[in-house]
Amino acid sequence: MLRSRFFWKLYAGYALLVLLTVLTVGLLVGRRITADALADIERSLLVQAHLLSDIAAPALVSGNGHELQARVRMLGASIDTRLTVIAEDGVVLADSDEDPITMDNHGSRPEVLAVRTEGSATSTRFSRTVAANMMYVAVAVTANGELRGYARTALPLTLVQDKLAGLRTAVALGALIAVVVAMAVGLLVAGRVIAPLSSITAAAESIAGGDYQRRVGSTSTDEIGQLASAFNRMAGELEKRLQTITEDRSKLLTILGGMVEGVVAVDSERTVVHLNTAAGRILGVPAAESIGKPIWEVTRVVKVGEALDETLQEAKEATRELRLVSGAEDKIVELHTAPLQNAQGDLVGAVLVLHEVTELRRLETVRQDFVANVSHELKTPITAIRGLIDTVIEDRAMPNETKTRFLGKVQDQAMRLSLLVTDLLTLARLESADGLLQAEPLDMRDCVRGSLDRFTASADEQGIELVGDLPDTPVRIVGEYEALELVVNNLLDNALKYTPGGGHVWVRLDTDARSAILEVEDTGVGIPREHHARIFERFYRVDKARSRELEGTGLGLSIVKHICRTFGGSISVESDAGRGSTFRVQFPLSAI
Repeated sequence: MLRSRFFWKLYAGYALLVLLTVLTVGLLVGRRITADALADIERSLLVQAHLLSDIAAPALVSGNGHELQARVRMLGASIDTRLTVIAEDGVVLADSDEDPITMDNHGSRPEVLAVRTEGSATSTRFSRTVAANMMYVAVAVTANGELRGYARTALPLTLVQDKLAGLRTAVALGALIAVVVAMAVGLLVAGRVIAPLSSITAAAESIAGGDYQRRVGSTSTDEIGQLASAFNRMAGELEKRLQTITEDRSKLLTILGGMVEGVVAVDSERTVVHLNTAAGRILGVPAAESIGKPIWEVTRVVKVGEALDETLQEAKEATRELRLVSGAEDKIVELHTAPLQNAQGDLVGAVLVLHEVTELRRLETVRQDFVANVSHELKTPITAIRGLIDTVIEDRAMPNETKTRFLGKVQDQAMRLSLLVTDLLTLARLESADGLLQAEPLDMRDCVRGSLDRFTASADEQGIELVGDLPDTPVRIVGEYEALELVVNNLLDNALKYTPGGGHVWVRLDTDARSAILEVEDTGVGIPREHHARIFERFYRVDKARSRELEGTGLGLSIVKHICRTFGGSISVESDAGRGSTFRVQFPLSAI
């Protein structure tokens, strides 16, 4: 400390100030006399003020101001001291010399203001009421620990001033010299010390307000200059670290916001501190409005609270699977919780990850159904073929006519297998990323005409009237001719299969502002509405017995749906049981 330049600057300034003050006091002993006299008066007034406080307290509590005024006037006359009782709001309640009603509010008197913070206070000033310099001593009046008012005593300083009249000039001169010297020295010291500190303070406030580029300018090499340099280095490091934290936080929020999994973070009190968009979508809550709320208020899903409780209580991971009711189809969600710990390893919260597996479960069900359906569809004709062949082989005496009939059935089952395999390969080609169809501009009327020509004879044989309605102008779309013809073929084939003799099938091709529209309408058996959502699934049949009787593979509409999606189109159905069906296919028109 002795080597500190800052210390020696302060020590030299204040040593000089003390030295001059001591010399002044030694030369002007009257100041001491005055101080002693005033101190004696102050002590006497303080004792009297405390006594007055004890007297005034009951009256302030009971509100008996008239009796208090009488007692104060009598007591003041007996001790030759001015006594005043003041309410908490500054209103004079009693005074030994004056009528309280005519007196001003004393709430702004220096001694009263000081009592509010210091408990007791002394003030010496000129009193306009008695036209003389007075010393005032005030103390607080309390009852039951509460401030009720103020007790003030006062004496005129006329006698003391008369005795010390000869010393006033010396006292004033000494005081003036001391004040001037102290102010000069204080100004010099304060100017050199406070200025850089003020600059550092202003820079700190600017940094606290977000101006991280603010720096302190200092050319001194003492401790204050070193402090300024250290402050500037600290500000630079703070700016770098805050920038790093901000960048890391932005990256983290971007990553969490872009995740398909829902992420929820809670603190140890189960208050949500983060909830990303995916979590809000899965739980059906607004993400931004959930921050700062308890998790039980954000979502009422019981398993979410159970998993978080298990993690926060036992500091271990927890896993649950839950089903959320959401619209037409429930959501299946896997949730996983893990504890959050700080740098010291203390548990400070938990993180919840929500993974929606609805589509995964649906695809798993579709896969299982597909495998089961394919196995069944393949097993039926293979079993029939094996049975027929075994019968032919084992019965050597079988007539040739019977053998021919059996071989015809074998051929039918083999053809059914061939159709099934062909449809499966077509589906595989449509679903394969490496087997995309080759799209090119074409006139969709050509595809429709080809299908009409192909099925006209079959319709005539069944006694069904097949009517085509095509526009006179080309219908330009982008697609593959064979695939689009397959769409029309499958729709026409189904219409003819499920329409009894004497019925009608209409094929219409039209356009609107953006799409080519193909409609295949029949007067067949129709499709009940409860089956509309599933008829485009593979191997799904409304009437399984009738479909197999008509030698369908159950893949036609699924193939149509995939071809439509491949070329940006869509397919829909309008049908009721016994009222026929209308399948509508739409493809975007080509700009070429």
